[in-house]
Amino acid sequence: MIVVTGATGGLGSLIVSKLLERVAAEQIGVSVRNPAKAEELAARGVRVRRGDFAEPSTLQGAFAGASQLLLVSSNAAASGGDSLAQHRDAIAAAKQAGVRRIVYTSQIASSDTSLFEPGLVHAATEKMLSESGLAWTALRNGFYATRAVMESDTAMKSGAIATPEDGKVSWTSHTDLAEAAATILANEGRFDGPTPPLTGGEALDYTDLAAMLTELLGRPILRKVISDSEFENKMAARGLPPQLVKLAGSYYPAARALEFATVDPTLEQLIGRKPETLRSLVAAKLA
Repeated sequence: MIVVTGATGGLGSLIVSKLLERVAAEQIGVSVRNPAKAEELAARGVRVRRGDFAEPSTLQGAFAGASQLLLVSSNAAASGGDSLAQHRDAIAAAKQAGVRRIVYTSQIASSDTSLFEPGLVHAATEKMLSESGLAWTALRNGFYATRAVMESDTAMKSGAIATPEDGKVSWTSHTDLAEAAATILANEGRFDGPTPPLTGGEALDYTDLAAMLTELLGRPILRKVISDSEFENKMAARGLPPQLVKLAGSYYPAARALEFATVDPTLEQLIGRKPETLRSLVAAKLA
């Protein structure tokens, strides 16, 4: 059985949907904080059990019977929690439950020297996996294109992309990454350890995005560069907690260091088609 954590979230739900195209429903289980939100999956024959990273005692039972566990990375750090501790507890519960392989949603910037705060967590989690004694695969996902699409939405209203200096990013869609994850889960052992970067087909920065929006909208969208501190002050003024401001702000120095810029063909090979482009995702948002 393949058990997917976070199966009612944005990425997890897409992975389950793609898995159902490849694997019989009775061979899929989900671990969710609120089983009521997974009633549709239960109706399709997917095993639904409560598992909450914030309550480690719930995890072993949620993972029981799994040969593979898809561990969707925790976002607890965004609200002041400890993502790494939650990953540690999940790995321990997987071992206790007899899981054979953990497939973890890592990220292209995973490194113990990353300037992007989640990149440090991903690197530390990969190290824990390597020391766990379990087989493991880390999905080195490209940077989620949802960030650029959200920035586009703001720019359409304000007429400008006003952020710190950035760098080229190989923006990648949730749908493509979910399909790749499902393919890897359905073909266990295709990758041991970290995958190659799973990225879109081009790397673009916010200047490119402003030009794209100008063309799509038929009106000027400016690119305004502000300082890192001004960005953080703006986020704080919106009432965001300090830890989330720090996390969001760490994106820009990492982007300038080109931590998200690699373009690799592996994702295209896994899904059997060209990855979605940022232009197509932005155009869909405009529509």
